[in-house]
Amino acid sequence: MNNNLKMVALIIFGVIVLYIFQTKYSDHNLNKTISACIVAQKQTSKSFDLKQSKKFCEEEIKKSLKD
Repeated sequence: MNNNLKMVALIIFGVIVLYIFQTKYSDHNLNKTISACIVAQKQTSKSFDLKQSKKFCEEEIKKSLKD
């Protein structure tokens, strides 16, 4: 009985930890993808504007996530 209680407590603790990490780091991959898109825009564009590139990348990535 005591062993089962420890196992249930461990599982509940694990779920709580995963939820905290998910809420804290949910935008990490999105930010990395936007940064990579901006770098690609900079390398391929002759006239580079950071604000326009960031706006374009955010719109395109968010549009592709909806699909």
